[in-house]
Amino acid sequence: MGVFAAIAACLLAGSIVYCLVVVAAARSYLAQHGAACGELVPVSVLKPLAGADEGLEANLRSFFAQDHPNFELLFAVRDSQDPAVRVVDALRAEFPQRAVRLIVTGEPPYPNAKVFSLDRMLSEARHDLLVMSDSDVRIETGFLRALAREFSDPQVALATCPYVATAGTSIWSNLEAEGMNTEFLAGLLVARLVEGVKFAVGPTIAARKSALAGIGGFAALKDYLAEDFVMGKFAAAAGFGVILSRNIVEHRIGSEGWRANAIHRLRWARSTRRSRPLGYFGQIFTHTLAIAALILPFRPSWWPTLLIACACRGMAAWATCAGILGRRPRWLLLVAQDALSFAFWLAGIAGNTIQWRGRRYYLYSDGRFELR
Repeated sequence: MGVFAAIAACLLAGSIVYCLVVVAAARSYLAQHGAACGELVPVSVLKPLAGADEGLEANLRSFFAQDHPNFELLFAVRDSQDPAVRVVDALRAEFPQRAVRLIVTGEPPYPNAKVFSLDRMLSEARHDLLVMSDSDVRIETGFLRALAREFSDPQVALATCPYVATAGTSIWSNLEAEGMNTEFLAGLLVARLVEGVKFAVGPTIAARKSALAGIGGFAALKDYLAEDFVMGKFAAAAGFGVILSRNIVEHRIGSEGWRANAIHRLRWARSTRRSRPLGYFGQIFTHTLAIAALILPFRPSWWPTLLIACACRGMAAWATCAGILGRRPRWLLLVAQDALSFAFWLAGIAGNTIQWRGRRYYLYSDGRFELR
């Protein structure tokens, strides 16, 4: 067990260092200055829709109620009988002053239906600044105004918005939200600190049309499962300025049961491994509590390391969840979520197939996918 103990000790030491880096990364993010003034550029909001999900009306109303003086809302559905159409029509009647268009796309000709919807809306968007946002996102009244001001800097071409996850009623939803608000956000902040922002995350992304054109448009993203990450990666590689916005959105993750939750967690794990394999295996250092817990059965005398691991993990979780998102971590849920997250990380190491919207897809090594 000497070799095992040595390896475990190195992993735990690296994980503790990672927790300290998370705290430093959170402080660095908070220290950056937001754009308080500048030109308020017009905005086209692009929203792909598929069904009337839980909370959809309230989510969309938060976009209709924005105080930005010049923005339009574009929605895309696959067919005109989609239940989301009735929600859009009702809000359009409630906010008659808003510029709203609804696009019926038909069936997508390639695997990523979201990218197809975005591409169709892009062709009809009137403004240069695009805000691409999922249907489960809710925002404050001044969000579009504040986000547009970040683009008063001509060097900024793409901004990815952090998010606070709001759980539904199921325990699995609450566990996942705890992980998003601590573990996932921590990874974004550390990446920003260490190598700069060379990525984007899905719920809400803002980009200039020139940045999308510079990476080949949505046609360059259509075969990727993690099109959000790839969009940011391609934009940064092409020399465009990519930032982690100071404007945070609310991600309403619903109330999935165990089976649906497990399917999409495994999808995320496998797609991350395929999109950035080195980063995926580097995630071992994010599992501080799991590493410490695995050591104890073989080295009971090392019990103080578990206390140190708990303190460091708690400090990192507080820095992200409370320090940035304004929510206190729920400690018992956090411990359970960390164990579950480690299990899905292990499960994601193997396998190249995923399930998405009831269909099975094969993932290629570069992150592309196809229907099987």
